[in-house]
Amino acid sequence: MKIKKIAPLLFFTLILFNSNIIFAQEETEPVLYYQMEPLDDSLFIKIQEELFIDPPDPKAEIVVDLRNATDQTISVKGSLYPLLALKPEIRAKITTYPFKLNLEETINYGSLFTRVIDKLRFNNILNPPTVFQISPTLGYINPYIQIMGGERFGIPLKKDIGISIGFGTPYSGALETNYAEVSFHILGVKAGIFTSVDAMTELKSSNNHNNLFVTNGLQMSYTIPFGNFFEIGYLSAPDEFNKSLIDRYTKNTVNKDNIVLNPDSTIKFQPYLLTGGYLNWELRYPVKFMGALRSKFYVADFIDEMHAGFMGREMTLGGSVFDLRMDYMFNSPVRPNQFVIDISVQKIFDYWAYSTISIGPSAIVGKLASGSIGLTSIFMNLRVKIGSSL
Repeated sequence: MKIKKIAPLLFFTLILFNSNIIFAQEETEPVLYYQMEPLDDSLFIKIQEELFIDPPDPKAEIVVDLRNATDQTISVKGSLYPLLALKPEIRAKITTYPFKLNLEETINYGSLFTRVIDKLRFNNILNPPTVFQISPTLGYINPYIQIMGGERFGIPLKKDIGISIGFGTPYSGALETNYAEVSFHILGVKAGIFTSVDAMTELKSSNNHNNLFVTNGLQMSYTIPFGNFFEIGYLSAPDEFNKSLIDRYTKNTVNKDNIVLNPDSTIKFQPYLLTGGYLNWELRYPVKFMGALRSKFYVADFIDEMHAGFMGREMTLGGSVFDLRMDYMFNSPVRPNQFVIDISVQKIFDYWAYSTISIGPSAIVGKLASGSIGLTSIFMNLRVKIGSSL
């Protein structure tokens, strides 16, 4: 009786042991034709420097072909080079690179569902941030400029002294606001002005009841030392909206439906016309997420509106490079809650634009004029990378 009970267990153990051997053999099988996932910025830059590619792109598409022992090659952004052109220590790092996309793998109908999971590098999802990301005085330095919302474009003049430019608020989405700002940075202090640029908001003629309109004002903030984790500041919008501006933002041809009324003629939805003074703050956690050169999770209070979200630049998944921004506004004195999402993809254009331009949809999900949930705004957003990586 005992033998009958033990036999199935031994049989199952034998099968499991054999399958483990087969799996181990498959795991040790060399990959000779592969794309290097752009998760090691320093190695990618060294490869391109040795091949005299200027400027080097830390997210370049690099394909290695080791199938012919006498003619091994490396392709960088479509240009082919002999592997022997690189120093032996760099060649060794390339051949032992742990994050490879096997270009010889067999593709079948099931690959559509399995390849994405296979390509996920769970041990590389979260990594320590860069020095610039966690510096309270250098965190403003940012080579990415985006036409709508997101982080400010930061230009260093002298290390911790510089200027920044932004279109839209750090938390706004597509065609949502006429806000634009220019600020000066020194030793963690930010001081600047904001003004109105109506070109973006006038592109959309419906569901503008959730827009934010400004005139002119001042703002300043300070990033607390010991990490780029907490920023506190003050924004003042002293200019009142005169009658002509109110009519412009609520009654003209473009914005004629901005104020939505209830059946009893009371106001149901209306734009946020910014006046007065506001204490703002942002609690953020900079992190290198999915190989991103710049990313963070955050909670913030801006002009009395609460936000929570995530922003990542040049994230990597399965060989693709993309930007992702998500922001949820869950409390406002004037506007209903909304969710902003930007997804833009790199490597679409050619030549210098291959690694510098990212383009994709930017959308806002919120309450429509009817009161139902839907897309209040959608537009193509554009991000340009100016300067070298951090």
